[in-house]
Amino acid sequence: MRLSTREIVVFAMLGSVMYASKIIMEFAPNIHLIGIFIVAFTIVYRRKALYPIYIYVLLTGMFYGFATWWIPYLYLWTILWGAVMLLPTKMPQKLQPFVYMTVCAAHGFLYGTLYAPAQALLYGLSFKGMIAWIIAGFPFDCIHGISNFFCGILILPIAKTLRIAEHNLEKF
Repeated sequence: MRLSTREIVVFAMLGSVMYASKIIMEFAPNIHLIGIFIVAFTIVYRRKALYPIYIYVLLTGMFYGFATWWIPYLYLWTILWGAVMLLPTKMPQKLQPFVYMTVCAAHGFLYGTLYAPAQALLYGLSFKGMIAWIIAGFPFDCIHGISNFFCGILILPIAKTLRIAEHNLEKF
Protein backbone atom coordinates (compact mmCIF):
# COMPACT_ATOMS: atom_id res chain seq x y z
CA MET A 1 0.00 0.00 0.00
CA ARG A 2 2.51 2.57 -1.16
CA LEU A 3 1.26 6.15 -0.93
CA SER A 4 1.90 9.03 -3.28
CA THR A 5 2.64 12.48 -1.91
CA ARG A 6 -0.87 13.55 -2.92
CA GLU A 7 -2.39 10.64 -0.98
CA ILE A 8 -0.34 11.46 2.10
CA VAL A 9 -1.65 15.02 2.02
CA VAL A 10 -5.25 13.99 1.29
CA PHE A 11 -5.29 11.36 4.04
CA ALA A 12 -3.76 13.78 6.54
CA MET A 13 -6.47 16.32 5.70
CA LEU A 14 -9.23 13.71 5.96
CA GLY A 15 -7.95 12.52 9.35
CA SER A 16 -7.82 16.14 10.48
CA VAL A 17 -11.38 16.73 9.26
CA MET A 18 -12.48 13.73 11.34
CA TYR A 19 -10.76 15.19 14.39
CA ALA A 20 -12.17 18.69 13.78
CA SER A 21 -15.67 17.26 13.41
CA LYS A 22 -15.28 15.54 16.78
CA ILE A 23 -14.29 18.85 18.41
CA ILE A 24 -17.20 20.68 16.78
CA MET A 25 -19.70 18.06 17.94
CA GLU A 26 -18.49 17.89 21.56
CA PHE A 27 -21.53 19.86 22.72
CA ALA A 28 -23.64 16.76 21.91
CA PRO A 29 -22.41 13.70 23.84
CA ASN A 30 -22.22 10.50 21.76
CA ILE A 31 -23.31 12.31 18.62
CA HIS A 32 -20.54 12.72 16.08
CA LEU A 33 -19.59 12.10 12.47
CA ILE A 34 -16.60 9.79 12.99
CA GLY A 35 -18.47 6.63 11.96
CA ILE A 36 -19.97 8.39 8.97
CA PHE A 37 -16.54 9.51 7.78
CA ILE A 38 -15.08 6.03 8.31
CA VAL A 39 -17.81 4.40 6.22
CA ALA A 40 -17.51 7.01 3.45
CA PHE A 41 -13.70 6.83 3.39
CA THR A 42 -13.84 3.03 3.27
CA ILE A 43 -16.30 3.09 0.36
CA VAL A 44 -13.96 5.33 -1.62
CA TYR A 45 -10.44 4.36 -0.50
CA ARG A 46 -10.98 0.76 0.68
CA ARG A 47 -7.80 -0.45 2.49
CA LYS A 48 -6.20 2.98 2.33
CA ALA A 49 -9.02 4.36 4.48
CA LEU A 50 -7.01 3.08 7.45
CA TYR A 51 -4.63 6.01 7.00
CA PRO A 52 -7.09 8.82 7.80
CA ILE A 53 -8.66 6.64 10.51
CA TYR A 54 -5.36 6.22 12.34
CA ILE A 55 -4.40 9.85 11.78
CA TYR A 56 -7.64 10.69 13.61
CA VAL A 57 -6.78 8.20 16.38
CA LEU A 58 -3.28 9.64 16.70
CA LEU A 59 -4.55 13.24 16.79
CA THR A 60 -7.09 12.29 19.45
CA GLY A 61 -4.35 10.80 21.59
CA MET A 62 -2.03 13.75 21.05
CA PHE A 63 -4.61 16.36 22.05
CA TYR A 64 -6.52 14.44 24.73
CA GLY A 65 -3.68 12.33 26.09
CA PHE A 66 -2.59 8.77 25.51
CA ALA A 67 -4.45 7.46 28.55
CA THR A 68 -6.18 4.13 29.11
CA TRP A 69 -9.46 5.39 27.56
CA TRP A 70 -7.56 5.86 24.28
CA ILE A 71 -6.29 2.27 23.96
CA PRO A 72 -9.62 0.89 22.60
CA TYR A 73 -9.44 3.52 19.85
CA LEU A 74 -6.67 1.40 18.37
CA TYR A 75 -9.23 -1.25 17.40
CA LEU A 76 -12.74 0.26 17.74
CA TRP A 77 -12.74 2.19 14.50
CA THR A 78 -11.03 -0.64 12.63
CA ILE A 79 -14.02 -2.87 13.42
CA LEU A 80 -16.32 -0.45 11.59
CA TRP A 81 -13.84 -0.24 8.71
CA GLY A 82 -13.71 -4.05 8.57
CA ALA A 83 -17.50 -4.35 8.55
CA VAL A 84 -17.71 -1.98 5.58
CA MET A 85 -14.89 -3.83 3.82
CA LEU A 86 -16.95 -7.03 4.08
CA LEU A 87 -19.92 -5.46 2.30
CA PRO A 88 -20.20 -6.08 -1.44
CA THR A 89 -18.83 -3.23 -3.52
CA LYS A 90 -21.51 -3.78 -6.19
CA MET A 91 -24.68 -3.24 -4.18
CA PRO A 92 -27.99 -1.99 -5.66
CA GLN A 93 -28.03 1.80 -5.42
CA LYS A 94 -31.40 1.90 -3.69
CA LEU A 95 -30.10 -0.45 -1.01
CA GLN A 96 -26.79 1.34 -0.34
CA PRO A 97 -28.03 4.17 1.93
CA PHE A 98 -29.96 1.80 4.20
CA VAL A 99 -27.10 -0.74 4.42
CA TYR A 100 -24.44 1.87 5.18
CA MET A 101 -26.65 3.70 7.68
CA THR A 102 -27.48 0.39 9.39
CA VAL A 103 -23.84 -0.71 9.66
CA CYS A 104 -22.91 2.68 11.07
CA ALA A 105 -25.80 2.51 13.56
CA ALA A 106 -24.87 -1.04 14.61
CA HIS A 107 -21.35 0.15 15.42
CA GLY A 108 -22.83 2.91 17.58
CA PHE A 109 -25.14 0.50 19.42
CA LEU A 110 -22.24 -1.92 19.99
CA TYR A 111 -19.67 0.74 20.89
CA GLY A 112 -19.79 0.10 24.65
CA THR A 113 -19.74 -3.66 24.15
CA LEU A 114 -16.71 -3.38 21.86
CA TYR A 115 -15.01 -0.99 24.30
CA ALA A 116 -15.70 -3.17 27.37
CA PRO A 117 -13.08 -5.93 26.96
CA ALA A 118 -10.26 -3.37 26.99
CA GLN A 119 -11.77 -1.71 30.06
CA ALA A 120 -12.06 -5.08 31.77
CA LEU A 121 -8.43 -5.92 31.06
CA LEU A 122 -7.09 -2.49 31.95
CA TYR A 123 -9.07 -2.12 35.18
CA GLY A 124 -9.23 -5.74 36.28
CA LEU A 125 -12.98 -6.12 35.90
CA SER A 126 -14.51 -9.57 36.22
CA PHE A 127 -16.83 -10.83 33.50
CA LYS A 128 -19.79 -9.71 35.65
CA GLY A 129 -18.16 -6.32 36.12
CA MET A 130 -17.67 -6.00 32.39
CA ILE A 131 -21.33 -6.87 31.75
CA ALA A 132 -22.40 -4.31 34.37
CA TRP A 133 -20.21 -1.72 32.62
CA ILE A 134 -21.90 -2.53 29.29
CA ILE A 135 -25.40 -2.30 30.80
CA ALA A 136 -24.63 0.99 32.54
CA GLY A 137 -23.44 2.50 29.25
CA PHE A 138 -26.26 1.13 27.10
CA PRO A 139 -28.39 4.32 27.19
CA PHE A 140 -25.40 6.21 25.78
CA ASP A 141 -24.90 3.50 23.14
CA CYS A 142 -28.56 3.95 22.14
CA ILE A 143 -27.96 7.67 21.57
CA HIS A 144 -24.80 6.79 19.65
CA GLY A 145 -26.53 4.19 17.45
CA ILE A 146 -29.60 6.28 16.69
CA SER A 147 -27.53 9.36 15.87
CA ASN A 148 -25.19 7.28 13.69
CA PHE A 149 -28.20 6.01 11.76
CA PHE A 150 -29.65 9.45 11.07
CA CYS A 151 -26.28 11.13 10.45
CA GLY A 152 -25.57 8.20 8.12
CA ILE A 153 -27.67 9.94 5.48
CA LEU A 154 -24.45 11.91 4.82
CA ILE A 155 -22.37 8.83 3.94
CA LEU A 156 -23.14 8.60 0.24
CA PRO A 157 -22.97 12.38 -0.42
CA ILE A 158 -19.55 12.44 1.28
CA ALA A 159 -18.40 9.41 -0.74
CA LYS A 160 -19.67 10.99 -3.97
CA THR A 161 -17.89 14.26 -3.18
CA LEU A 162 -14.65 12.39 -2.45
CA ARG A 163 -14.92 10.48 -5.74
CA ILE A 164 -15.46 13.71 -7.67
CA ALA A 165 -12.49 15.32 -5.90
CA GLU A 166 -10.32 12.27 -6.61
CA HIS A 167 -11.32 12.32 -10.27
CA ASN A 168 -10.48 16.04 -10.54
CA LEU A 169 -7.17 15.57 -8.71
CA GLU A 170 -6.13 12.82 -11.11
CA LYS A 171 -6.19 15.39 -13.92
CA PHE A 172 -3.31 17.27 -12.32
